[in-house]
This record gives sequence, structure tokens and C-alpha cells, in this order.
Amino acid sequence: MSDLFAGTSTIEREPVQAPSRSQAQRERRAKRRRARRRRRTLLTMTVIVVLLAGVGWIAKDKVMGLVDELRPSAAADYPGPGGDPVAVQIASGATGSAMAATLVDAGVVASSEAFVEAFTANPQAAQIQPGTHEMLAEMSAKDAVARLAGNEHRVDLTIAVPEGFTVDQVLARAVKVTGISQEDFAAAMQDTAATGLPAEAEGSYEGWLFPATYTFEPGVTATEVIAPMVQQTKAALAEVGVPEAEFHEIITKASLVEREGVNPEQYGKIARVIENRLERGEPLGLDAIDSYGRKKPADQITKSEFNDTSFPYASRVVAGLPPTPIGSPGAEAIAAALNPTDGPWLWYVTVNLDTGETKFTDDYDEFGAYKRELNAWLAENR
Repeated sequence: MSDLFAGTSTIEREPVQAPSRSQAQRERRAKRRRARRRRRTLLTMTVIVVLLAGVGWIAKDKVMGLVDELRPSAAADYPGPGGDPVAVQIASGATGSAMAATLVDAGVVASSEAFVEAFTANPQAAQIQPGTHEMLAEMSAKDAVARLAGNEHRVDLTIAVPEGFTVDQVLARAVKVTGISQEDFAAAMQDTAATGLPAEAEGSYEGWLFPATYTFEPGVTATEVIAPMVQQTKAALAEVGVPEAEFHEIITKASLVEREGVNPEQYGKIARVIENRLERGEPLGLDAIDSYGRKKPADQITKSEFNDTSFPYASRVVAGLPPTPIGSPGAEAIAAALNPTDGPWLWYVTVNLDTGETKFTDDYDEFGAYKRELNAWLAENR
């Protein structure tokens, strides 16, 4: 076996020597230096990271500040609910922007922007009515819109004139609503040029105060109350084609129709009865005329009063129209007086006061039968 390895040389190694003390110390110092370098490197990296984070925060803060500057700021608004009352005039046809400007000027809302935003968001805003509204100082825009839309704080003066009202009734209501004295109204109505009363009315406003609902601002004068009522009457007459020369006649006839008629369906026939009796030259015999003239119900008028030929409103014995209208007729009564229904009728009787059933005739005996029918109804129902 030794022959197999006969040609193999043997390598001899030098023995490994242990490090000397000085060499070991040098290695320990080197190790400590490396550790210190690692700690410095770590500290440096940490500082860098902190610095970068700080820079990033500062940059973010600046960017966000810029964004805030560019972002639209919230519209100025009062917190509400409001303080002292403030009267605000909302013009007819005013837009939300126009209302906002008015409210800002009055110190009700803080800004137009806030009000317009609240106005747009409230579907009831379209219900806001023109006129004077009592608002509150420094309201929130939302509350201001809601208060206006409710229309419950309007301080306008409203006078409702029903069909058939007399001058005395209209003035009594006007005095109550406006606080203007009866004497002030009487004085104002003396100036017919200022109120627009036509000359043919001869100073009487009866029939010329058109039935409608009128709205006035606080502080209105007596003339400012009366004038639009007269103007409305003239406008109603002109609208249906009544010539100015016939204004007084048509108003008078229409006032009779208004007071006598139970419902508008009868107006045309009643107007025809009036025309037919006038054409025949006969007294109209309408108790409404006597009642107006005597200022008391027909059932309180005596026989002698009905037959007093010296009294111009004694319609049973004095032919023709009364000297003045007997109330304020509405548009339907005016139209009927201008264009009465065709027919021969001379009399009529309302035979049922609950339903208003009225029967018309040109036969006097039939007229008597209708009156008996009414009396029977009265005996049964009154």
C-alpha cells in the first residue's frame, strides 16, 4: 500500500501563533471606533429623518394654509334667534337678492350671501308676500326666510270690502283697521279731485268704493285709502265697456242688482226686471231701496213710510232710479246691469230664503201666488 503513495509529497504547515497583547489592544480600539462610527451614523440619520419630517410638516402647513385661503369662506350669518322688532318693506316682485339687500340694510341678517343661500334652500320662499313684515334684528338667515315665508308677521293694514257694502260700512271698517278718525275720512272725501270721484256722483261716494281687499302700509292717509277704491270702480266699469257718461247710471242699477240678488245666477234676470219697469215708467218697488234710504230693515218700515211720495227712496210710489246707488256692486252685478238677460219679467219673489230659489213672472196674479208661497215658507220655517 505504501507504494501507491510513493510519489506523493508532504506539505508541512507553520504552527499558528497566539496574538500578542499589543495586537489585541489595537483590535479592541478598532472595534470601539467602529461602534462609535455606527452610533454617529445612526444619530445623523435620525436627525436627517427628523429634519425631513419637520420640513414636510412645514410644507404641508403652508400648502393647507394656501388651500384655506383659496377655499370660499362661509357666508357671514348671525346665530339668531333675533332681538328687537324691525319693520321691513318687501317690494312686489322682489327677488331673493333684493330681499337680502333690504334685510342687510335693516340689520336683520348679516350678509346677502347667507340669506340667498337660505332662500334657495327653502321651498316655501316662493310664498313670501309683498308688504311690511315685522322682522327681528340680527336673525339667522334661515330663520329670516322662514319668518317671511310664513306671512304671519305682516303688519300691513288690510281692508276687505264685501259686495253690497254701503259707504258707512266701508268707512267703519276703514276706521277700525287704520285708526284714522271718521272726521279725517270725511274731510278727505271733500276733496273729490284728490280721491278721483267723478263729478256725476255729485259728492256721494255711495257705490264708488269697489268691493275688493285692499292692503295699505302703516301711516296711510285717508285719501290714500279712498282713492284706490274709487279708481278700482272706474276701472271695473271701463273694463266691461261702460262709457264714462253712463258710469253713475250703471253703478246705480248694479247696486240694486247686488242688494236684491241672492246669487249671481239671478243677476241678469233681476237687471231685466229693473229695465222693464223703468221702460214702463213704473215704480221699481224694491224694498232694498226703501231699506237703504230709511237705514232700517224693510220689516221695520211703516206703511206710511213706504207710501211717502216726498221721500226719494220710497220705491213703491216714486218712479225711476233712486238718487244714489245703495251699495258697492261687484263686477258680476255691473256686467248684469250693462247686459240684462232677455225676458218679459216684471216681478220676482224669492220663495225659499234658505236655498235662494227665486221665481220671475210678468203676470201680476202669478206674482201674488209667489208671495203666498213665500209667506207659507216663512210660517213653516221662521
